[in-house]
Amino acid sequence: MLRSRGTGPRATVSRRFPRHSRGTGPRATVSRRFPRHAAIAGDRPPRYGRYRDPDTPVLTNKNAMQAKILIVEDERDIVELLRYNLQAAGFKTDYVRNGADALRRAVEKPPDLILLDLMLPEVDGLIVCSLLKSDPRTKNIPIVMLTAKIEEEDRVKGLELGADDYIPKPFSPREVVLRVAAVLRRIKIGQESEETQKIQTQGLTIDLDKHQVLTDDRTIELTATEFKLITLFARSPGRVFTRDILMEVIWGQDYYGIDRTVDTHVSRLRRKLGDLGRHIETVHGVGYRFRELDKKRHPSP
Repeated sequence: MLRSRGTGPRATVSRRFPRHSRGTGPRATVSRRFPRHAAIAGDRPPRYGRYRDPDTPVLTNKNAMQAKILIVEDERDIVELLRYNLQAAGFKTDYVRNGADALRRAVEKPPDLILLDLMLPEVDGLIVCSLLKSDPRTKNIPIVMLTAKIEEEDRVKGLELGADDYIPKPFSPREVVLRVAAVLRRIKIGQESEETQKIQTQGLTIDLDKHQVLTDDRTIELTATEFKLITLFARSPGRVFTRDILMEVIWGQDYYGIDRTVDTHVSRLRRKLGDLGRHIETVHGVGYRFRELDKKRHPSP
């Protein structure tokens, strides 16, 4: 509902959002108050529909809270919707409305992730993605494409150019927040794994360069998937990995499997590790973790 205030050239128009009624009859009005924290400079609530998805998760991870997201989108309402929900989840945000500005901003103020629309003025989103991935200064910035182009050919082309994920419009703000968090988490885990080329724990050596797993007296032959699993576990002893995280990190976000897929591979890995396999513990109802060999605990089932 629109209401005018004053008359003449300085008259203003304000929009009221429905929440509760005032009065009765044909002149009854409705209004909606937004939370005080929404009135951040430049962060007006979207002018249409729900200003925030009530199911948008609030992330408490310190690294996620510090991550900055660059939104590249020419539609103002969508920019407002994305900024509000991402900030509500703990992210910092920045935005530009065309491809040329996106290229400049990514170099001048590198973000942790870029949300990129494909149908942009001046420079097309696919060209922006290609240029960012070919530039040594920006090639490692993850890109999530957000666009109305839903044909498989467009999706495949974007992923081939180096995009990390692809979200079609219309979208759920909650899904966008969760996917952004998932991409950042996957990138962080990958970076941690690359920092050390050889992982050693009592009786077990994982050589990342040679792609080998060694014990004191033999080489353990593992498949590529099993090698990824033991590397991930050994890099973070004591950390519990849920089945969902393992599916995402090991098999990728687009793999459609079941929890039993993870259980089967972990069971095979344990058998190949022999006595050392008991150090991959089952956390019932959650997932798995790897423990140090010198901790005196009973082996998990």
